[in-house]
Amino acid sequence: MTMPRFLADLPRFVFFTGKGGVGKTSLACATAVRLADAGKRVLLLSTDPASNVGQVFGLTVGDRITPVPQVPGLDVLEIDPNQAAEAYREKIIAPVRDLLPQAELDSITEQLSGSCTTEIASFNEFTSFLADEERIAEYDNVVFDTAPTGHTIRLLQLPGEWTSFLDAGKGDASCLGPMAGLDRTRTVYAEAVRRLADPAQTRLVLVARAQQSTLREAARTSAELAAIGITGQHLVINAVLPKAVSDGESDALAEAVRGREHNAISEMPPVLRQLPLTTVPLHAQTVVGVDTVRALLHTGDTEIATFMENAQHPDLGSLDRLVDELATADHGLIMCMGKGGVGKTTVAASIAIALADRGHTAHLTTTDPAAHLDEVLDHQSIGNLTVSRIDPRVATQEYRDKVMASKGNKLDDAGRARLAEDLLSPCTEEVAVFGQFSHLVNQARRHFVVMDTAPTGHTLLLMDATGSYHRDIARSMGETGTYTTPLMRLRDPDLTKVVIVTLPDTTPVLEAAELQHDLERADIHPWAWVVNASLAAARPSSSLLRARAAAEQPQLERVTALAGRTAIIPMLADEPHGPDALRRLTTSTHQPA
Repeated sequence: MTMPRFLADLPRFVFFTGKGGVGKTSLACATAVRLADAGKRVLLLSTDPASNVGQVFGLTVGDRITPVPQVPGLDVLEIDPNQAAEAYREKIIAPVRDLLPQAELDSITEQLSGSCTTEIASFNEFTSFLADEERIAEYDNVVFDTAPTGHTIRLLQLPGEWTSFLDAGKGDASCLGPMAGLDRTRTVYAEAVRRLADPAQTRLVLVARAQQSTLREAARTSAELAAIGITGQHLVINAVLPKAVSDGESDALAEAVRGREHNAISEMPPVLRQLPLTTVPLHAQTVVGVDTVRALLHTGDTEIATFMENAQHPDLGSLDRLVDELATADHGLIMCMGKGGVGKTTVAASIAIALADRGHTAHLTTTDPAAHLDEVLDHQSIGNLTVSRIDPRVATQEYRDKVMASKGNKLDDAGRARLAEDLLSPCTEEVAVFGQFSHLVNQARRHFVVMDTAPTGHTLLLMDATGSYHRDIARSMGETGTYTTPLMRLRDPDLTKVVIVTLPDTTPVLEAAELQHDLERADIHPWAWVVNASLAAARPSSSLLRARAAAEQPQLERVTALAGRTAIIPMLADEPHGPDALRRLTTSTHQPA
């Protein structure tokens, strides 16, 4: 068996990172099994909220180290980031629960409910498996499923002590000090960061798919981590569609996908071309069970699993049915939300064009920094439709400058450094675009506004809980005043329709379910779900793709259980660029399998 390039001369620690749904967990499991089969003592540790390590090995795995009976020498451990974050919040809030009013406690809780807090809490949990030699002395290799972001690592590198900084009331910027509850010594964190940055000790494996969006994301991650000294990087492009499995087998969809993947790889960002590259072929089987885990990194022919020829997939409906229902009104806000790479821009553009074609005035906008509306629309103008883009970088820089000039003006150099780092958090960008977003929300009272990406429920509650726009208006108007804020409009189901976009795979569906829960905490209830790029809906003839289509069934069933309204878009032979291609997404010819 040929050695995959990313496994050659592997150091003791290996981290897998990448967007949801690219196959991080599967590759981490396959790596751990391969090392154990070679006689190594291996610990596989997951901090992925969508981790299914236990399911892969047929074990009940939690926060205890658990041996894998079928693989001597392999132990596994799952750290639940949400449980870690909850324990982390409780540690901060418990000492002041009886001292502060409930409103302030609610504010602190929401401030510590963002992605930054979850990252820090998770890293706090697994730092010892990177830096505490006593805990890992028996292991030759430690394999991590998901790595900390550059933002998290920069926070750990900051000098000084965060708790006193926050106690003095100086840290209320964006994430509002997720470092406040850390109890480990700076020495431990310094050792963890040192090991991460040492290529002789740590390899970071960037996992992507052969798609432009995930490769762009991998390039951003690579550059961010390289900038803070983590240079021992490899790139793995997973699930690349292989050549026809049997002689004479022909499938137009499969050929189109192969061509698209080839172009994405050949045109990937320059920063990725400098990295050692491994491609892993798409397998028919879902990676469940030790045999399929071992087969994942095998370079031989892909074996086709058995599948139900007449599998009955649930009827999720077509996108045109959702548009018909939206078009019964003459205005409203339609927010297409979801994780990166699921097709939000395509779905938003298709809905906006369909509404414009039905005679409605529509405005299509995006706050997604990776979105390219001009590219999707093929630079063509459409009657009744206007297009804009909120530039998150400009809005965020203006916000940072404002906070540094006000709060930062009262701090010493060390305090300003901490505040500047806090303002680099993912939450800052969402808060920064809220003002421009609010203006568009108001426009939706007169015509349709279709938005590609919007603030998460955490950001909306953060704006409310910290006395920003919503609460400021409430205070100024008093108990007898009448007012309507953007948050109130988002909670109005007659005005706002949230459409969650996902893919028919385990991780994207789980992430979409978490997004729905996050929005519901802000009393915003998604109106519909759209499943994009479904092989089941495309009805391929290739035996490999038919097997993959059959594997979608559990996720499609889960979507129908989670969503009140649904639509499904098939995997397409060509990317839907240009108005005509986008219009075809909202025609009744695209029916589910």
